[in-house]
Amino acid sequence: MRIGIIGTGRMGAAIAQRLLDCGHELTVWNRSREKTLPLKERGATVAATPADLVGHCDLVISILTDAGAIEQAYGGEQGVLGASIGGKLFVEMSTVRPSTETALNQKMIARGATLIDCPVGGTVGPARDGKLLGLVGGGETDVARARPVLEQMCRRIEHVGPVGSGASLKLAINLPLLVFWQSLGEALSLAAPLHLDPARLVDIFADSSGGANVLKGRGPALAALLAGGKAGAASFNVDSIRKDMRTMQEEARALGRELPVTSAALQCFDRAAEEGLGNADGTNLPAWWLTASAD
Repeated sequence: MRIGIIGTGRMGAAIAQRLLDCGHELTVWNRSREKTLPLKERGATVAATPADLVGHCDLVISILTDAGAIEQAYGGEQGVLGASIGGKLFVEMSTVRPSTETALNQKMIARGATLIDCPVGGTVGPARDGKLLGLVGGGETDVARARPVLEQMCRRIEHVGPVGSGASLKLAINLPLLVFWQSLGEALSLAAPLHLDPARLVDIFADSSGGANVLKGRGPALAALLAGGKAGAASFNVDSIRKDMRTMQEEARALGRELPVTSAALQCFDRAAEEGLGNADGTNLPAWWLTASAD
């Protein structure tokens, strides 16, 4: 299939690699063109603009930083909405508020195109291996049309309602994961007097009711940090965590809800970013808190 990807950051690039491995003809676009070059070397075509990309593709995936980036890629000069998009299928995978997806959907419908939203659970490794969790919002027929490609990207696909529903569930699913990093740091501070080997300590947490599923994959990196080493390349950095948490707060306010735990954790993460951890992987947060809380 001829597939386009708008947004080749860490996740977009990993998804692109997966689709190339599955034999698809791929066209990519990114605001920072240099991020498309590794994919070009693997055989992808690099489009000059989002509008140009659409002309080469039957299905288009977008995975962008935030609502502002979506507006630029779709509605900006030489954006998707300025191209001939009638009959084409779009899969919007960004982590944004559901209202962003529903508003975009109305614009796509007006131009004869079809849109579903499918934000995903998982990071770069699962994206490359086709092991993501797909949270889908859209019409039954439209989701069925996208399913063959989604099945190549995802280990599990959950169709949870109309357009915007995937975005709602993604924010909900991410919330306990993100605040977990702060709660884990606080828990580790209580265990600090034991002076246990970091690898052993993390393993105990991972095998207990106090350990989130993320420790199965990121536990060794956290243990290395606790032992004075480095976490390695970021798969989901602190600035991205903060962006998602602010999006959660905005959605909660729109629903008339409060997120006190999220708000408190975000204050700690803002402090971590101010101290230079913005581009660091989220795994750094518990180890950072051990030092920060002792100041």
